[in-house]
Amino acid sequence: MAPLGERLKAVQGTVSVAESCTGGLLGATLTDLPGASEVFEGGFLTYTYDAKERLLRIPRALLEEKGAVSREVAALMAEAARERFGTTLGLSVTGVAGPDGQEGKPVGLVYVGAAVAGRTEVREHRFGGGELGGHALGNLVIVGLTETLGDFTAALQEAGRLLDAVGRVFPATTDAVVLKADVEGEAVEGQVAVQNSAGRIRRVELVPSDAAPPTEAIAAIAAADQVVLAPGSLYTSLLPVLCVRDLRAAVSAAPGRVLQIANLRPQQPETAGLDATDHLLAVKEHGARVDAFLYERDGALAADDAVIRDWGVEPVPAEVARGDGLVHDPGRLAGALRALL
Repeated sequence: MAPLGERLKAVQGTVSVAESCTGGLLGATLTDLPGASEVFEGGFLTYTYDAKERLLRIPRALLEEKGAVSREVAALMAEAARERFGTTLGLSVTGVAGPDGQEGKPVGLVYVGAAVAGRTEVREHRFGGGELGGHALGNLVIVGLTETLGDFTAALQEAGRLLDAVGRVFPATTDAVVLKADVEGEAVEGQVAVQNSAGRIRRVELVPSDAAPPTEAIAAIAAADQVVLAPGSLYTSLLPVLCVRDLRAAVSAAPGRVLQIANLRPQQPETAGLDATDHLLAVKEHGARVDAFLYERDGALAADDAVIRDWGVEPVPAEVARGDGLVHDPGRLAGALRALL
């Protein structure tokens, strides 16, 4: 959601939310953005008819006729959030989280609303069962868009459009794959299971191993002036992409320089006990090319320049974090990447 926050800042816009099934998750996601206090005004958490009627002024008759989980109510929730907080954008989410159905509607039915001056849009998503449990909100949104549009690549493009993102996003593969990891000699399958593994992750792979990347992704790598790896979840985001053989080969053959950006802190429990150098070695041990390793100077994750050079990689210490050291500063990071072109 970072591009949304940046876009709102650019136009001096603000956002508010009204949630019914997410328990504050939407608001929490917004507050995780750097500088959230500049754009996020606040939100309503309304689970009952009474709360929706009292706080959001949604007519009781409409709630009883259409139900809380409905396109109409999602629209009014978004509009109410915008009006009550006086923001540029109002967002809403209402749905059936489970374990049982509600109002005669199935578990997994979700409506997401967005309201601006003179316009309100609502999208319906039908999430599957327990296989989605534990996934990040962004993942669930992409799944919902995929189910709505019937195409994963189209879903990514639509997500980019909704967030007003610059550039295009292509998947590493559109094949159905399962992430498999070696955790202390034990095989663990599934992204959520891997990221929550208590032991040291030694290696990851995709099943099947011959997943094919889209031609657009290969072409983008070949045309890039610079290929950037990470930051992000090491074993469940970055390395799975590099497990796509033809994509990894494209990175190896790229005419542009290949850079890896180190994470700023551990991701518990996925990378507990690893320093910045370990992040680089994990990528190299999976057969990926890295020309330069950009890391936060004197950051929470130590880097050993001698070991980095031994692997044929140029260490690049720089000040790329925000003042609190928790997230990267977009301006500083962009400047560091520009200097490495």
